[in-house]
Amino acid sequence: MATMQGRTFEQISLGESATLARTLTMADIELFAVMSGDVNPWHLDEAAARQCGFDRIAGHSQWGAALLSTLIGTKLPGPGSRYVEQNLRFHKAVHPGDTVRASVAVREKREADHTLVLDCRCLDDHDEVILEGSAVVTAPAQPLSLDVPETPEVTFRRHDRFNTLIARTRPLDAITCAVAWPCDGDALMGPLAAARENIIEPILVGDEALIRAAAEKQGESLEGCRIVHCPNPVASAAQCVEFVRQGQAQSLMKGSLHTDELMSAVVSKTTGIRTARRISHVFAMDVPAYDRALFITDAAINIAPTLADKRDIIQNAIDLVIALGLTQPRVALLSAVETINEKMPSTIESAALCKMAERGQIKGAILDGPLAFDNAISEQAARIKKIVSPVAGHADILVVPDLESGNMLVKQLSYFAGADGGGIVLGARVPIILTSRADSVRARVASAAIAQLFVHAQRHAAPHVAGA
Repeated sequence: MATMQGRTFEQISLGESATLARTLTMADIELFAVMSGDVNPWHLDEAAARQCGFDRIAGHSQWGAALLSTLIGTKLPGPGSRYVEQNLRFHKAVHPGDTVRASVAVREKREADHTLVLDCRCLDDHDEVILEGSAVVTAPAQPLSLDVPETPEVTFRRHDRFNTLIARTRPLDAITCAVAWPCDGDALMGPLAAARENIIEPILVGDEALIRAAAEKQGESLEGCRIVHCPNPVASAAQCVEFVRQGQAQSLMKGSLHTDELMSAVVSKTTGIRTARRISHVFAMDVPAYDRALFITDAAINIAPTLADKRDIIQNAIDLVIALGLTQPRVALLSAVETINEKMPSTIESAALCKMAERGQIKGAILDGPLAFDNAISEQAARIKKIVSPVAGHADILVVPDLESGNMLVKQLSYFAGADGGGIVLGARVPIILTSRADSVRARVASAAIAQLFVHAQRHAAPHVAGA
């Protein structure tokens, strides 16, 4: 194991120096922003950087100073040293991709208090000075030899894929969205935020007094929002569905009512908005550790779907992913094992569904299964188990055996893997944004963006995408 040496005042000579080189990455900037709380936009946003006079994103000035601290704490004098004073002058900005060479050199040894005065400097790729100055430090009282600790791994929880998704809606017209019972802050913030992004034009359907009170509590304005008063959640759900039947709404959004209250109105045999297709839910997951967006179905609507139900559930998910721009998505049919076992119905159904896809009963994707979760998302796991498959390790859509397993999978990804999740219900006449009380505002906006993209894609869709 590598060691670091901490040397005493007596062991260090005038003129001694230490150097290190580090290339600044965007991840460094983001981590420094999180650690320090310095989220000055010019460090994180290209447009803001230009407004501040830079041609591109600039790193934090103190990042260079942190390199000097690294040298002092690990090399000269090393472990056991302590800062007394630091004086720096900053000359120019450092940008992502710049390699910075930091150096410290002993200029003076003060016998009176056993402190060292160090000249400090950081240079860029062109040998131009980024910063320079001096530091006063104390060396350790005794020589030290310490093992270099293992550097912790850091995973960022980003909204990159959701941000990209939302950005794709910019050229599109907003869709009208009837929001059922948005009568608390969480339920109201999502549609208002999506409206600000020009994703939806919300029709807020619920108790008007409660809606206005929720907006006031959140400091939000309802100017320009259409509010339709309904006395209770059930009436609100019925009215939202009626707006769809009348052609006044192109999508629905769940507010603070129970899911079954909204879905009862949707699936009503006399006044509902069902189609010939089975209704199902698709989660869109932004998982930091996965190299693509991940879609999971059905983890919210169908408790124990039949083989025929799963055919529709899969087709709904395929249609959605194609609408979002992915050609021929890879669909993994999940089970506990990757071989067919007559005692495990999910394995038999997976094989049948793959054959249905071969015969054109499921269109637009590549299916494979049964696949265990690790084989579906890990190329290495599939290789170890000698699974040859165009889907294994590269799945875009995960089809779970039943609601319980799907719900647990989604929540494990959210709480253990730091994933963000949004999604919609398909199979009705319009997409239904089925949010959860635990969803962030960004996830709610992303769900609305998915609905908007789907609505616009339907206008140019093949018959099976339109639900015919």
